[in-house]
Amino acid sequence: MQRRTALSILAGAPLALAAPTDGFRFVHFTDTHIQPEMKAADGCRMCFGAINVQRPDFALCGGDLVFDSNETPARRAVELFDLYGETVKRLEMRVHSVPGNHDVVGLSTKSGIAATDPLYGKKTFEDRIGPRYSSFDHKGWHFILLDSIGTPAGGGFIGLIDEAQMAWLRADLEKTGTARPIVMMTHIPILSSVLQIVPDQWKVPSTYLVTNSTQLLTLLASYNVKAVLQGHTHIRETVVYNGCQYITSGAVCGNWWKGARLGHPEGFGVLTVRGEQISWEYRTYGFKAEV
Repeated sequence: MQRRTALSILAGAPLALAAPTDGFRFVHFTDTHIQPEMKAADGCRMCFGAINVQRPDFALCGGDLVFDSNETPARRAVELFDLYGETVKRLEMRVHSVPGNHDVVGLSTKSGIAATDPLYGKKTFEDRIGPRYSSFDHKGWHFILLDSIGTPAGGGFIGLIDEAQMAWLRADLEKTGTARPIVMMTHIPILSSVLQIVPDQWKVPSTYLVTNSTQLLTLLASYNVKAVLQGHTHIRETVVYNGCQYITSGAVCGNWWKGARLGHPEGFGVLTVRGEQISWEYRTYGFKAEV
């Protein structure tokens, strides 16, 4: 059974529609958190099979591919990326991806991986998955993929679009122009109600939300951004601001393969484009956790 679930916060009026483009469908899945344990690989296979049934033009993957390359030794990190790489081959369409915080190898000192190691940081993601950030065009729409994982000198991570990437984004938007409809994707949300939802002990704004979101929103205001696709929080919601939908598509793994996360089950987003309108539905795929 198809089910559409969204939390909407309305602010501002929709942007005026321009000339229609060809319709198409694509999928947004995020937070697979694949690992050999917890039936995670089986769950990902089930999810990818359900995505194939949708026959989308392409898929966007919102990060946290593996669990967890932050704290594990190099051998385990390689095994996790190998497992994801083998499993994602089941998808029958092209996949465009961004990194999540759990995809940053050696982020924690517990891993024992030195900063000089060839696997360290986002190098493994770039070598095995693709660039940290990029853009492409499809049937008159422009898609922008951002790396929102900041790694401060003091350790850990924060939500951040770094300055080099911001400069690239400004240039990419200028080249795209103000008329073409745009979809962006980031792992850590730019806008979300998550801090009103999660329990108090998890309310750490710098790790739940992009810390320079105001800078981003100011930049995006001049362009025809229709949707920003987000992950990281494992909840489903749509925040509508200034005519743009900020959509968080739950998590493939739900509550880290332990069932639903705060009532949000395992699943993925299906997006349909008609003209300059874009709509989102959340699809579950029947995974049953062992716990």
